[in-house]
Amino acid sequence: MKPSTPEHDSYDAHARTCDPNDLWGQVKRTVQGTPLPEEQIQLILSNTSAALALSESDVLLDLCCGNGALSTHWFAACADGVGVDASPYLIEVARSRFAPDRPERFLLSEVLDYLQSADLRSDFTKAVCYGSLQYLSPERAGAVLALLRTKCPRISRIVIGNIPDRDRATEFFGRDMPGTPELDTPRSAIGVWHTQQGFIALAQRSGWHCQTRLMPADFYAAHYRFDAILTPLV
Repeated sequence: MKPSTPEHDSYDAHARTCDPNDLWGQVKRTVQGTPLPEEQIQLILSNTSAALALSESDVLLDLCCGNGALSTHWFAACADGVGVDASPYLIEVARSRFAPDRPERFLLSEVLDYLQSADLRSDFTKAVCYGSLQYLSPERAGAVLALLRTKCPRISRIVIGNIPDRDRATEFFGRDMPGTPELDTPRSAIGVWHTQQGFIALAQRSGWHCQTRLMPADFYAAHYRFDAILTPLV
C-alpha cells in the first residue's frame, strides 16, 4: 500500500479516539456526534441489500468498509465477501470482531491500490461503497469505477450509497452555505457534493449505466443525500 494520506491519517486517528465498542462512532455514522439509532442502521442495511439484489451466490466487494460493521451483515447474505479500507485500526477491528479466522476477508489498502493490485479477485459479482466515495476526488472516483468495470467483469451491480446531493445542499447548510471550493473538495467534513446528473455522467464515462434514488423519508439524511445504482453499459 502507498504511504497514507493526511485524510486517511485523520480518519484512522478519529477511530482510535472512540470507545472500542462504539462501532458507529468509529466510522462517523453519527448525527451531531451521537451514533445512529438501530432503526436507522437497519434502513441502511435493508435498503442497500435490496438495491444490490443480493443472493446466496454473490461475492461482494465492500470498498471503504471501515470496521466491517455493515459489511458483515451484507456478507451473511452472500457466498463470500471482501472488505477493503485504508485505516489500519478499523481493519484490525473488522478482523478481530467479524472475521478472526479469516484475515483475508478484511484487507488493509487504499481502494485504488487494491483495484490495481495482483491481490484483486476476479470473482466479485456485486460491489458496494457506502458513505465514502465522496472522499475521493471526482477523478479518483471515476478511476475506481472504471477499474471495477475492466478488472471485475463479473460485477453486475454496484451501489454507491449516501452521496451528498449538491442540488439540495442548502437543505443541509441553510444560511451557512459554503462556497464552491468547499463543496468540491474531498477533504471537507462531508466530502464532494455531486449533482445527481453529474454523478450519472461520471458513472457513464467509467462504463456504467447509473440510476439515482432517494432513501425513505424517515431516513435521517434523505433530505440531502442520494444513492446510485450502477449496472454495466453494454
